Amino acid sequence: MSCLMVERCGEVLFENPEQNVKCVCMLGDVRLRGQTGVPAERRGSYPFIDFRLLNNTTHSGEIGSKKKVRRLLSFQRHFHESRLLRGMTPQAPLHLLDEDYLGQARHMLSKVGMWDFDIFLFDRLTNGNSLVTLLCHLFNSHGLIHHFKLDMVTLHRFLVMVQEDYHGHNPYHNAVHAADVTQAMHCYLKEPKLASFLTPLDIMLGLLAAAAHDVDHPGVNQPFLIKTNHHLANLYQNMSVLENHHWRSTIGMLRESRLLAHLPKEMTQDIEQQLGSLILATDINRQNEFLTRLKAHLHNKDLRLENIQDRHFMLQIALKCADICNPCRIWEMSKQWSERVCEEFYRQGDLEQKFELEISPLCNQQKDSIPSIQIGFMTYIVEPLFREWARFTGNSTLSESMLNHLAHNKAQWKSLLSNQHRRRGSGQDPAGTAPETLEQTEGATP
Repeated sequence: MSCLMVERCGEVLFENPEQNVKCVCMLGDVRLRGQTGVPAERRGSYPFIDFRLLNNTTHSGEIGSKKKVRRLLSFQRHFHESRLLRGMTPQAPLHLLDEDYLGQARHMLSKVGMWDFDIFLFDRLTNGNSLVTLLCHLFNSHGLIHHFKLDMVTLHRFLVMVQEDYHGHNPYHNAVHAADVTQAMHCYLKEPKLASFLTPLDIMLGLLAAAAHDVDHPGVNQPFLIKTNHHLANLYQNMSVLENHHWRSTIGMLRESRLLAHLPKEMTQDIEQQLGSLILATDINRQNEFLTRLKAHLHNKDLRLENIQDRHFMLQIALKCADICNPCRIWEMSKQWSERVCEEFYRQGDLEQKFELEISPLCNQQKDSIPSIQIGFMTYIVEPLFREWARFTGNSTLSESMLNHLAHNKAQWKSLLSNQHRRRGSGQDPAGTAPETLEQTEGATP
């Protein structure tokens, strides 16, 4: 990179081994200038994988020049059309919708704390800007803009960066999923057992982590990145690969936007550390670790939420719940999420089959049905976590509602699975697919 000047990088030093001690110049978090000083395209993990690079013996004649190889290896993202992302000040107002749509969106925001909030409708009403609109509203309603003296234009610019760094072509891991998780996190932050102890910093961390927890997600899982020798897998030594990338990408955008530049350095460093701890907690491979700790705390009745460490732990649990809460939504929305995530799985499976790689579990459309995947996910991942969350909240109204939806949705999937088996003349038990490893369930949320 001697010929390049880094305008933005997510270079972070941490002492905690859990957070992959290294100085990282994020490929996903830099805007590069060549010797001419012309900004290059914004880069992410990749929009599409060109498998000619995986089979270069067979297809070596198709790759071409070294310049083309470098271009393919960089997995360049589509050029961002947002003027804000190019550092240009918009001349027109930020609201681009007519008053009817804006009025409906404002009405929905007045009910943002309701569990039946329809994020799909809200995304349509905001012209695909659900994440930005939602976060601006929540930062204002929670008093975070005033408390942290945030500049509204800078906040908007940062949120646009986060929203645009999600891949819109992903059926599931996109900005709408991030908005959905953020809305759920908002509901959990209002739980009486938790809300009275939360500081403004806790609330801001919870909302930021929810919004950015899957930023720049490539639409494939960690095992896929490892077996294709992806640069992110090498960078993070095959450990929490995606979660580390989401976190470092978030820090890069925070620094580029200078959203928190006016705060003391020690405070911004603490915010970056805590954001990392929250986002890394969403790694499904750590599910048993967190569930065991939560059960122990509840059994011993030793959670002290006035203690910052215990409060942070419950924020981690809340984010984990928000990330996989779709089975606990009303059936109409839960079913949409199920179809979306399975479509993403099947796309990965199709790629693996096309390039003669072993098809990952849950990614074979011919063998892994949507009902089977969802029943297994609900049984082995969602139910255990949400039962403990309900214990923590003292079986709050929201917790009971979520568990009721979960039971109803599971019954719906079992009925659909039984119908499938009858049509095919199969005697398979409709108990769902039990994942062999937790990693296989990553993103297996309806």
